[in-house]
Formats: sequence, structure tokens, C-alpha cells
Amino acid sequence: MINVNGISKSFGDVVAVNNVSFIVKDGEITGLLGPNGAGKTTTLRMLTCYLRPDRGGIVYDGLGTESDSIAVRKRIGYLPESAPIYADMIVLDYLAFLAEIRGCGAERIRQTAALCGLNEVMHRNISELSKGYKQRVGLAHAMIHDPDVLILDEPTSGLDPNQIIEIRNLIREIGKKKTVILSTHILSEVEATCDRVIIISSGSIVADDRTENLQRARGGEKRISVTVGGTDFGGLSESLKKIGEDMDIRESGEGELVSALVTYRGDRDLRPDIFNMAVRKGWVLYELKQEQVSLEEVFRQLTIGGENGQD
Repeated sequence: MINVNGISKSFGDVVAVNNVSFIVKDGEITGLLGPNGAGKTTTLRMLTCYLRPDRGGIVYDGLGTESDSIAVRKRIGYLPESAPIYADMIVLDYLAFLAEIRGCGAERIRQTAALCGLNEVMHRNISELSKGYKQRVGLAHAMIHDPDVLILDEPTSGLDPNQIIEIRNLIREIGKKKTVILSTHILSEVEATCDRVIIISSGSIVADDRTENLQRARGGEKRISVTVGGTDFGGLSESLKKIGEDMDIRESGEGELVSALVTYRGDRDLRPDIFNMAVRKGWVLYELKQEQVSLEEVFRQLTIGGENGQD
């Protein structure tokens, strides 16, 4: 378990991280989400012992990042946004070099290469690889010593859509056996990869929960999209208002096909009432669905204006 307790970090007059606290459980994939300049990278650098907090502390299963720095680093695999790989080396030689530094044997090289999908390029020069494969080499670098915790800073930055999906799948596979913390400003990355999301804005945590819980709790509103056809509407909006809830209704279309977006608050599901009304009035019901508030909307609500200039 990782316990982050009130860490802060400033660079001159810029407060990059301000009193951040959270706990990461073993075997959890946690996404650190925030706009550019929110403090994500600075937080990760403190987690990996590259930076010392001005205040607060970080403890890995009883080991502090300041008092037990070397022991903590042995348990961590870290992939910065720009992977620090030697492009003029062959992949196999590079992994062998890392394994020797870390005190690993040949079997660990084979295991890491297989896990990161590098077997097909082991005898190629790193400079000749695609960016997706270079990122895989960076992951292998972070994992060669079989760490308990993997920390990834923007792991899919600059990759094409196919490469992004490949790296996502790889992270999910790794997350079955290890604790993973990754930073990103890409919302789909969190939704597709993470068990939990911590949203940072201006160096402070503004939300910390599972993705689906954030959408429910932060959204608050319910939305129903309805499209009906027929000739006797009597005004679709006026008919829907008779259901009896305090609703905002936006109607569109005219003639024999009319749509409405119904926004309201409360626990009640209005879809059965709308369906029954359509039956009574003889409308043809083309669409009736409840829309979930997107993570993008939650993110915008929490982070607009949340850049501090130091990520």
C-alpha cells in the first residue's frame, strides 16, 4: 500500500503540488488525471524519489521515500514521459545491460521481453523501432527488475490510435499482478485503463473515486433522450411536463418526427412514464434512452482554470 500524506512542492513562486494526500491499494490501477500544468508529473517525481517534498511524506508499506529511499526505489519501476532509452543499442543488448545493473538473470530478460511484446524486435536497433515499440522498450526498462509498483507518466503520449490500444492492453495485463499509477490528461485513457481516478487541478486533488462513481456523484443530473413520431403531439414538451417533475426540456424537429432532451434531478426514472404516455397518445417511439453524464463533463466542471504552469 502507498500512503501519500500531505505532500507539497513549490518551484520559486509557483506551487506545483499543494497538500496532496491519497492511498493506493495493492493491485490497483490508479489514474492521475488533470490538465497540463496541474502538477501530475511533479507528484510522480516525488513518488519515485526523484524530488523531495517540501512538506509531507510518502510511505510504501512502511518504507519512507526520504528515510528508505534506496529500498523504495528497488520496489518501483518508473517510465517518464520521454523514455530514457539508448537508441543506438540493440534491444537485446539494452535489456541485458539493464538486467546486469539490476542484478537480474537471463530468465528475467526473456520474461520481460515476452510480457512487453518485444520478442519480434529483440535483434533490431532501438532507433529503427516505431514509437509504439520504443514505448514498449521503455516499459521493459521500468519492469526488468520485477518491481511491485509501476509508475507511468503519460504512457501513450504521441502514439497513434493502434499503438495507444496496444499499450492500454499491455498496462491492463500488467495491472493484474502489479500496482500501477499512471498520469494522463486523456479522459478515454482513464476510462479504458484505470480502476480509479484522482483528478488534480492547480496542484490540489479535486476528486478521488472510481470512474463510475464520479459520473454519478458529480453529475447529479439525469438526462433522457426521446424521439417520437405521429401526428397528434399537442406539443411534445407540454405533454412531457405533465409527468410532474421539475424538468428542463429542449425540443427539436417538426412535423411527424420530434425529439426532446429531458434534464432533471432526482432518483426517479422517468422512462416508464414517458413510454406509457407514448402508448396512450398513439405515438411511434423511435428512441428512449437515459444518458449518463460523461467523464469529460465532470472533468471540465472540476478543472476549468486549473493550470498552474508547473506539471
